Amino acid sequence: MQVIITMILVVGITLSLYLRRRQNMWRSAEDHSPLAKAITQLVGTAGGIYISLELLLDFLGVPSRIWDPPSLYFIKPLAVFSLAIAILQPWGRKIWLDLRKRRRI
Repeated sequence: MQVIITMILVVGITLSLYLRRRQNMWRSAEDHSPLAKAITQLVGTAGGIYISLELLLDFLGVPSRIWDPPSLYFIKPLAVFSLAIAILQPWGRKIWLDLRKRRRI
């Protein structure tokens, strides 16, 4: 039985690699829309903030039940907070630069 499963896996992997190579041969570079680029950047920034906050709270020894309650919400509150920070960050930067510009004048 193990021999049959191994043979099926080997044949499946071989066919998968063959098909992927063949598909990639005809593939051209895709142009991404500005919206897709913006969403990708937003999710990447929010993900970085989320990981940083989670590591910081874990390092400080804050109990996880405070910032990550078990199944109380549909989504994690820390993830929503990270997304909110990522959304507000461009406006915060603009305000910061405007304040610095006014101080110089």
